Amino acid sequence: MADSKENIRNLSFEELKKALEKLDEKTFRSKQVYEWLWQKNAATFEEMSNLSKDLRLKLDEHFFIDHITLDDQQISSDKTIKCAFSIGEGKVVEGVLIPTSSRTTACISSQVGCSLSCTFCATGRLKLMRNLTAGEIVDQVVYLREQAENRYNTPLSNIVYMGMGEPLLNYKNVLRSVELLTSEEGLGMSPKRITVSTAGIAKMIRKLGDDEVKFNLAISLHAANDKKRSHIMEINDSNNLEELADSLRYFHEKTGSRVTFEYIIFKDFNDTKEDAQELAEFAKCVPCKINIIEYNPIDDSEFQQADKNKVDDFADYLESKNLVVNVRRSRGKDIDAACGQLANKNKAILKEERALK
Repeated sequence: MADSKENIRNLSFEELKKALEKLDEKTFRSKQVYEWLWQKNAATFEEMSNLSKDLRLKLDEHFFIDHITLDDQQISSDKTIKCAFSIGEGKVVEGVLIPTSSRTTACISSQVGCSLSCTFCATGRLKLMRNLTAGEIVDQVVYLREQAENRYNTPLSNIVYMGMGEPLLNYKNVLRSVELLTSEEGLGMSPKRITVSTAGIAKMIRKLGDDEVKFNLAISLHAANDKKRSHIMEINDSNNLEELADSLRYFHEKTGSRVTFEYIIFKDFNDTKEDAQELAEFAKCVPCKINIIEYNPIDDSEFQQADKNKVDDFADYLESKNLVVNVRRSRGKDIDAACGQLANKNKAILKEERALK
């Protein structure tokens, strides 16, 4: 049983070498096994065809591979692909491939559920069930990359940790997954093509600075005054805007990286000129760009999508203050794959919902 075995993908390369030495295997075998795990994405030891049968049996005796499997897949009218991945124990996480004319992005999950309870987010309505391992995170990227190449004949250009969960509350596995995605032994992607999004945990943002990470950092801001932000994001009660700004200044000082502020705009809540003024003032804390994001309704939500004219006026005001602003129009809404709509659903639920649409 897997319970009595060790997850081989939790081992670093050096740890894998030591483990194979204990099994009386030559050092060069560790490189072969590592390549099967991270370059060829093997799901079983049996697939590792250039290893002896004896070694494959040894590996199977002592280890298991925490490989995820596709549970369900939906394709939007705009070509967005939403995948439900089974991770065992009856649990499902979702990842999304977002193809546009300029880039092809994999949006991936870092946790099963989420503990932060943001009111506008479907994932926030779920309890946190567990962290994903680094291998389970990487698997999502591998599958979505294959979809980009095989279905749309385009390479995967970007990865965003903006799916289910709060990445900085799964810090070790998220950073390990980035290491695997960017290393030559892994997928060899540039860290500048990777963005990790957080609701704003100041302590962990400072840790990112101390670790001098090379990937991009995005902050789910959504309001630039404490009262409004606390209303929609409980995390602001313990990590208010002043503390968040201090941590971002520290992060920028350590890494030199520009920060992205994500701002979902809600009708009659955070869409006024006063809100734009507050955002422009807050954005002075670090070099940044701002993504204004169209709201995607979820069941029984108190919020509605802001009027298009108000969104445009909001963005125009920010640009008048010499801020870099992008307005992100939603993709994949017809399959609940847009920002804030991802939820932990098994195959039966997904099929039932589709039949009702």
